[in-house]
Amino acid sequence: VFLGGCAMAATDDLALLSNLDEATLLANLRERYGKDIIYTYVGDILVAVNPLKQLPIYSPVHQAIYRQKALKAEKPHVFAIADSAYFNMMASKKSQCCVISGESGAGKTESAKYVIKQIITLCHSGDSGEALERKILQVNPLLEAFGNAQTVMNDNSSRFGKYTQLKFDPNGRVLGAEISEYLLEKSRVVGQNEGEQNFHVFYYIFESDHKAEHNLTQIADFEYLTQTAYSGKADNRAQYQELVAAFHEIGFSKEEQSMAHAILAAVLFCGNLHFEAGTEHDPASISSDTVKHIGTVAKLLQVDQAELHHGLIYSETLTRGETIRRNYNISQAYDARDALAKALYGRLFGWIVNIINQLLAPKVQSQGKLTEIGILDIFGFENFTSNSFEQMCINLANEQLQNFFNQHIFRWELEEYAREGVDGSNIKYVDNGPLLSLFFDKPAGILSYLDEESHFPQATDASLVEKFGRNFKGHENFVPAQNNDSVFTIAHYAGRVTYTAMGFLEKNRDSLAPDIVGCLQGSSLRLVEEVFLGQMTSTGGLSLFRRPQEAAGTRGRRDKKEQQENMATMSRTNKKPITVGAQFRNSLFLLVEKMTACSPHFIRCLKPNMHKAPNQFEDDFVMVQLRYTGMLETTRIRREGYSIRLKYEEFVRTYRDLAFHPSAQVEGNPASSMKILERVGVTNCLFGR
Repeated sequence: VFLGGCAMAATDDLALLSNLDEATLLANLRERYGKDIIYTYVGDILVAVNPLKQLPIYSPVHQAIYRQKALKAEKPHVFAIADSAYFNMMASKKSQCCVISGESGAGKTESAKYVIKQIITLCHSGDSGEALERKILQVNPLLEAFGNAQTVMNDNSSRFGKYTQLKFDPNGRVLGAEISEYLLEKSRVVGQNEGEQNFHVFYYIFESDHKAEHNLTQIADFEYLTQTAYSGKADNRAQYQELVAAFHEIGFSKEEQSMAHAILAAVLFCGNLHFEAGTEHDPASISSDTVKHIGTVAKLLQVDQAELHHGLIYSETLTRGETIRRNYNISQAYDARDALAKALYGRLFGWIVNIINQLLAPKVQSQGKLTEIGILDIFGFENFTSNSFEQMCINLANEQLQNFFNQHIFRWELEEYAREGVDGSNIKYVDNGPLLSLFFDKPAGILSYLDEESHFPQATDASLVEKFGRNFKGHENFVPAQNNDSVFTIAHYAGRVTYTAMGFLEKNRDSLAPDIVGCLQGSSLRLVEEVFLGQMTSTGGLSLFRRPQEAAGTRGRRDKKEQQENMATMSRTNKKPITVGAQFRNSLFLLVEKMTACSPHFIRCLKPNMHKAPNQFEDDFVMVQLRYTGMLETTRIRREGYSIRLKYEEFVRTYRDLAFHPSAQVEGNPASSMKILERVGVTNCLFGR
């Protein structure tokens, strides 16, 4: 019996409750959390509330419990989702994906690790596949070291998004893996907010036995690491050893590790460079007390010191055979320094992902079609006191994923109606298509106008906001500023967010002066030369111009003339460098295309409180996240249809006394159910099969 909306009882699957609404959802999650039951189903969606403490529920014994079990045959668990994805892939021969979402500190990265751990256990292929399986499991600690950082919200916050594709042969044996990374927060390298820190790896390298080779003295001596208070961590030594072990297990050579260390040290010494000038508009020079650091940076990167020095204080262009020099003022010199540091780190990170993908690529040709399981671990919706370009991109990604989520939940709901022979034409869902069009439309969307202004030298952040206001005035999702401030507000599915446009154009350009690029391309350190002769792809990845045999594992030094010819060709064909916004748009479209080709499994992660404290469940805080993750939309879709769904036997057993004598023999069937409903005058109902 389908009734248009009540008893509440704690249950493993809240979708089975007779009435599912916001209060019911929240109350059940709170009750279960108080009993250390952190996993709950809402239909086929797994809700995971971060316990913020260790729970003894992830051992090999627990893994075995969920092996080859129907999704709800056991208590809710992240292992059950992994098991469902793997065995659905095996049964249907169709690729699967696990979409893990939630705000920073909600436990997304840990959930992703447990999914991968369980899948690798399920597909264990004996000694022949053991080495590859170990490599795949080591990817997370390596990428966490370079891509995660301590924030106010989370001590191990992922500052990038990643989509891990595990590739399988027709027998279910894992053949390889591929990582796609999204929007690394490079700005963190040169500045952190109060109470936050730089990427973990910068602190780990001070535990290296070779730190003296790179002139690394102590953390307190480096300005990129001391902008906020650093208390020090007792486990940095252990974390560094885990990082080295991951490098080794995956297949990075000692030479490659050493080169990566040198680049990290060079980034830190960039932060110790300071500039001076007579006035703020006069030509800048490197201050006398820090000029020694330019020699250290040049030595670490193995580039020409004078060329690097000049590239930080002026640029040169060749016009009609004449060289024109443009001196930098102090502000521009600091921008050039920070751009160098961000480019070094960003390309190093891209190189690591690139090499991981080469080392974990399938080495053998499968006799049948390959299938895959993708695991998406991506940043959650963000709304801070001050929101910038990064928050806009992050929230746009969440809008795109929410659209994907809504469409699938809506489809699942209609499929249940179809199974029961019930008309579902009255079911509607909130379509955020207009908001996505606001951003993505060409040539009149936010990202298109952002690119247009980014290619216009006289444009400013203020002129960008003015253009937004002129073109989007009246759009239901755009709220212009009430004064002349360079801000604008977007009405997202999760609420209104005000963005401060200061720095938007520069962050979107993400450019490095050609003089500096040329200097780095001439480096004698193979890794530096390699990453700066490489090109950023249309989706923000790093293309390294590898020959086919090198991609298979022979990573020798390549012919420099060939690389420079490649660079010249790409320069002629791509006169305007692709912007960060365009890269992000392209990568989002590709991600959705990949996921659409898969059968999805959803894990919604929740953070119980703002204080990173165990055993505290804050209702208002969790309710906001239920809205962000789309769970309230899920309950609304159900409520606007027929939210009370009872089997005939259950319905008659519960309500028989309303229409039948207590001693009567009553069968649990449609006829008995209809008599009860007629007796009490309920008409808003339908009968399923």
